Amino acid sequence: MSTIATVRDVVAALDRRYPPGTAEPWDRVGLAVGDPDAPVRRVLLAVDPVAAVVDEALGWGADLLLTHHPLLLRGVHSVAATTAKGALVHRLVRGGCALHTAHTNADAAVDGVAHALADAIGVHGTVPLVPAGVPALDKHVVLVPSEHADALVDALSAAGAGALGAYARCAWTTVGEGTFLPLDGATPAVGVVGEVARVRETRIEMVAPRRSRSQVVAAVRAAHPYEEPAFDVLELASLPGQTGLGRVGTLDRPLPLADFAEAVARALPATVQGVRYAGDPAMPVHRVAVLGGSGDSLFDAVRAADVDAYVTADLRHHPASEQQEQALFEAKGAAPRPALVDLAHSASEWPWLARAADALRADLAAAGTTVETRVSTLRTDPWTGRVPQPARTQPEGTP
Repeated sequence: MSTIATVRDVVAALDRRYPPGTAEPWDRVGLAVGDPDAPVRRVLLAVDPVAAVVDEALGWGADLLLTHHPLLLRGVHSVAATTAKGALVHRLVRGGCALHTAHTNADAAVDGVAHALADAIGVHGTVPLVPAGVPALDKHVVLVPSEHADALVDALSAAGAGALGAYARCAWTTVGEGTFLPLDGATPAVGVVGEVARVRETRIEMVAPRRSRSQVVAAVRAAHPYEEPAFDVLELASLPGQTGLGRVGTLDRPLPLADFAEAVARALPATVQGVRYAGDPAMPVHRVAVLGGSGDSLFDAVRAADVDAYVTADLRHHPASEQQEQALFEAKGAAPRPALVDLAHSASEWPWLARAADALRADLAAAGTTVETRVSTLRTDPWTGRVPQPARTQPEGTP
């Protein structure tokens, strides 16, 4: 039997999918407005927390508005209703609608913004463009009399060791013989002072987050029957994880750049800007990097990824120009790579909303609660018009 979700339940589910700790240091993610104990029956998802979206949320009776972009990204000293952002905060509070943000933490997540953009435009088999390292891990190796092995594994698990993905109490063991000589002043749990002892011992190996090292070592000392337990703490190599900024993958078959850009335009919401590209229209595109949102800060990573095209948004003149000049310089007569495909910012992030809505419903249903979700169809791209310019020869001497 399902129960009614609370704001706290929804936030917990979102934080598991999009951990706040993976957000960029400058970002402001999480619950911005709302009472954690308030009930949630309806959740509206949108890219931007603008007035029209708040109207839609309140008009539909949403109890929580989930947006990709933060309302309060930069510091404010007032949320008085006399300010534009303060007025939205007051309207949400009066309407009983919480506001939660998943921004760069959703960008980096598995099945997040970049993954959704890649899937939408037909880029498959993706890996992070800039992988985030997995949390630093230790391996704890402890030798203990075999009859105490299970109790020690339990103690280390309670201290934070042995967690691997969806599994707990993970340990590897092997049995051997330990030997030692208790000296004067020792109070051995096994053996006699002055005599060599030989004991059937189990070697236990468990991994744990490095931040938990002191707790795990304390658990070893507290749970081990020996006066001086033998143990090692080994720092494991840092490996790239499955999260991180952007994604890199391949198309099912190579396409000319012009055809690929047209396919991207068809796959994403229409905007006034449309889709621009830089590169030879006929060059084949097979391997592609994508990043939802503003992406010209990652050109070095894109070049290192050895892709044919980079799909992102908000490309500025100077970074894009310098990137294409660098590509031309390095091509040495071949087609310059990567080509650039430039999207409107909101269009690049919109595909994630439906995926996030499905995931939220599924996660809450698994916990025995039910919510109704809706993806906003309002176009929140700020541009409202574009005037095509006729092709003409540029007058000599004009910039």
